[in-house]
Amino acid sequence: MSDEFDHSEAQPDSATEGDYSISRRDIAAILYSVDANDQAKLIELMEPLHAADIADLLEQLNPYDRRRLVRLYDREFDGDILSELEEGLREEIIRVLSPEVLAEAVRELDSDDVVDLVEDLDEPQQEAILDALEDSDRVAVEQALAYPETSAGRLMQREVVVAPDHWTVGEAIDFLRKAEELPEQFYHVVLVDPRIHPVGNVTLGKLMSSRRNVPLTEIVEDVFQVIPVLQDEADVAYAFNQYHLISAPVVDEDNRLVGVITIDDAMAVLDEEHEEDILRLAGVGDEASLTDTIFEAAKGRALWLFVNLLTAILASLVIDMFAETINQMVALAVLMPIVASMGGNAGTQTMTVAVRALATRDLTAQNAMRVVLREVSVGALNGLIFGGTMALVVALWFGVPMLALVIGLAMLFTQIAAALGGIVIPMALDRAGIDPALASGPFVTTVTDVVGFFAFLGLAASVLM
Repeated sequence: MSDEFDHSEAQPDSATEGDYSISRRDIAAILYSVDANDQAKLIELMEPLHAADIADLLEQLNPYDRRRLVRLYDREFDGDILSELEEGLREEIIRVLSPEVLAEAVRELDSDDVVDLVEDLDEPQQEAILDALEDSDRVAVEQALAYPETSAGRLMQREVVVAPDHWTVGEAIDFLRKAEELPEQFYHVVLVDPRIHPVGNVTLGKLMSSRRNVPLTEIVEDVFQVIPVLQDEADVAYAFNQYHLISAPVVDEDNRLVGVITIDDAMAVLDEEHEEDILRLAGVGDEASLTDTIFEAAKGRALWLFVNLLTAILASLVIDMFAETINQMVALAVLMPIVASMGGNAGTQTMTVAVRALATRDLTAQNAMRVVLREVSVGALNGLIFGGTMALVVALWFGVPMLALVIGLAMLFTQIAAALGGIVIPMALDRAGIDPALASGPFVTTVTDVVGFFAFLGLAASVLM
């Protein structure tokens, strides 16, 4: 970079209104301070940035610049930055951080963030982080790691603000004021009975706006959900979304309070579920990332490319059955891609709606038949519209009225088959315990291609030959 770069103008301006990304000017200023080995300037530039923005910055840099920045930033490196990093990149950064910096960064985190940090790391890296914790914190993290990977026990934090259910507002406020250590962020005071069973939540707003002599049981929230510690995190996220929860206590097999899950963790699970669905629908694996190596990316995509290859061969066999028909009328070969493309797109549209509805539990056994009939009706209507349009185009293009009729009917049948396959296949896979987002694509594509080609070429062989 040029030596004429003006440091006085290098204040972060990541804040262009409505744009939550770091500007190229900010990145250039930060990299210049790294090139100049100017730690004071780097800290000055990084200090106004949110941990999520710093994580984005690190993901944008090449490995060489990334390592230099992390080493120069040194003890200013925050534990929240580690929490915001994508998993593969997080491992790389942890290897770069000195043990002292890593220890200081980890101590700042709540127990749920530490669990999220260490659960996917190699054993030596896990030990490095666990060794940095206080004994009580280490025990809490190790207990959380003992729960199944996608359970509420992994998602919860151990830091909970608890009050006996016989307390008044005044007693709760006095307790909070005298407490030496409270969670950095919390939304409720959890009421418990003498056996440490949670019986209600009191919001901080209700607590602060009520008179001191009011019993806490009189101001509990109307909606109160308790989360079993072994409940799947996807079900936890669904409960938060369905019942508009802010936080919820987690209980063990004896219904005793063991932790709390907050809305930020539940929404993170929802985001991960949505991201996984998108990646799986595209057949690139549920953990694909821009930071993956070329080999990792190729490996993640190869399986479903192979499945697609097999389904393409099946469609080709159908075409081969009508090779003589195609030889007699070349126009069929010209029009085949249109039938396949329209069917494939229609199937993908219906499949996407179905997979999303299954994930959000809007599509159930009770309304399945109604939804199937709706989608088939949509397919039939689109088939009539676009089949009629294409028939008119073919009549004008080739001047063969019967060919126009064939493609019109073929597109109608293909659109109906695409809609039916797009809704029924994800439902069947879900019923069989197979993730529909992962496996639906190749099967739906096969149905639309086979039905489309068979309908088009079969009708052509019957009507035109």
